Amino acid sequence: MGVLLATATLAGCASAYYGAMEQIGLEKRDLLVQRVNDAAVSQAHAKTEFANALEAFRAVVTVDAGELEVTYDKLTAAYERSADRADKVRDRIREVKGVASDLFKEWEKELYQYSDPALQRASRIQLEATKVRYATLVEKMDKAAASMDPVLAVFHDRVLFLKHNLNAMAIAALGPETAGLEADVDSLIRDMEASIAEADAFMAQMRGGV
Repeated sequence: MGVLLATATLAGCASAYYGAMEQIGLEKRDLLVQRVNDAAVSQAHAKTEFANALEAFRAVVTVDAGELEVTYDKLTAAYERSADRADKVRDRIREVKGVASDLFKEWEKELYQYSDPALQRASRIQLEATKVRYATLVEKMDKAAASMDPVLAVFHDRVLFLKHNLNAMAIAALGPETAGLEADVDSLIRDMEASIAEADAFMAQMRGGV
């Protein structure tokens, strides 16, 4: 009973939100394009933060012993910014999926309102084509999001290692790890760039018509 009530409440909130958006001329289609754009922007910001965090990590391996505490603080801040950006990327992707799901449900229902079979078939073809493009977009977004986790884990491990071993010997021991971390971040950035490019293409097609 509680689950059903919560579901009904959420559905009511969503309906009220979409109703308010329609009052200012924004349909679900427009909202989906906005959400995809927000996700692309969030991924671009995350890509920058991860690249900055990598630069901060590179700086650690050459720092003087007297600057270890300051360097540790910088690396910690870089990690925390990266983690925050990663969370925002995941939030944006969830928002994209929510609006897309509602849009496709509405579109599917409205197919049965046609009296002209030919127009109904044409609209269904458009729906299926849009779903295929959307599936490609989400796959790339999810891949980019999944790529963040192992990189964040590497950053977290290094920050924790510095915290527990804040001395020159510990810093020197980090040197050989740089190459592997660089490869991980480079791969992450490529995934994000591919996801952003797919988002741009999706938005261009949605704005230009299916």
